[in-house]
Amino acid sequence: MGKIKVAIAMGGYSSEAEISMNSGSVVAASLNPEHYAIYPVHILKEGWFHVSVNGERYPIQKNDFSFSDGTTHIIPDVIFNTVHGTPGEDGYMAAYWELLGIPQTSTGFYQAALSFNKRDCLSVLRNFGVPCANSYYINKGNSIPLEEIIRMVGLPCFVKPNRSGSSFGVSKVNVLDEMMPALEKAFKEDHEVIIETALIGTEVSVGVFKNGKELKVLSPTEIVSENEFFDYEAKYLGKSQEITPARISQEALLAVQAEAKNIYQLLNMSGITRSDFIIQEGVPYFIETNTTPGLSTESIVPKQVREAGYTLSEFFGILIENALAKK
Repeated sequence: MGKIKVAIAMGGYSSEAEISMNSGSVVAASLNPEHYAIYPVHILKEGWFHVSVNGERYPIQKNDFSFSDGTTHIIPDVIFNTVHGTPGEDGYMAAYWELLGIPQTSTGFYQAALSFNKRDCLSVLRNFGVPCANSYYINKGNSIPLEEIIRMVGLPCFVKPNRSGSSFGVSKVNVLDEMMPALEKAFKEDHEVIIETALIGTEVSVGVFKNGKELKVLSPTEIVSENEFFDYEAKYLGKSQEITPARISQEALLAVQAEAKNIYQLLNMSGITRSDFIIQEGVPYFIETNTTPGLSTESIVPKQVREAGYTLSEFFGILIENALAKK
């Protein structure tokens, strides 16, 4: 049998494109070249291209996601999706690949779309009894009833774009005068905004994935930001400590792992997800779940995977085999 042809999709149309390129590059460097023929694919606003080792760009044929590698016409057996943000994390690409009948490593299109929309995801999970912070939803162009917002969520609070990642457009509001600038910043990323009570506690992030039929919950990472919160600088520019395993009690550990597993199952996820929580007085409050989490070497999921005793090569191989098994 020949090698499995893996197209690694990276890039995207959002502020997270550069971060996605890092994730895709790590996957490409980590996959076992004896088992897999590896094809980096850049999904960009200007076009979709397979980019060869020597930097040649070959356009993707959108009718079947095929491309040339310079000598051969390639139709991939499987897609490794590392596109953060739109169109890779919000369900668009997953739906397209599903229509083409090409398996891919992240969750299905509906689960991706639901979890990418923070407000909708919180609404669904709250109905299942998952603890979440108090929140207020506002759309661009709506009147902004400041007193009502503060009555609902209190101060301090977080103002977030509803559909974006890597903390782009997120602000912590400590006093009322900061609310309007925070909303303006969030509206630059999305015309829908969510305002949430700032919970006081330990922030942790938990990876969950399927290894065959078995659901694996990874050891939580504790996030200690030097900044006001886990913002872009803290995430990517070294302004935070990410401690794996998290320094939490055994009770809190079991509670947050159980909740992360519960959410994965409630939303009928597949692939790798990373759910973020704040543990306040022993209770894990759900913040959000990411269905194409960062996979660069300094990202949280790779740290948890190594802590669990897997190499990245093994882990990425498991995600590919699971995707192929779904087909």
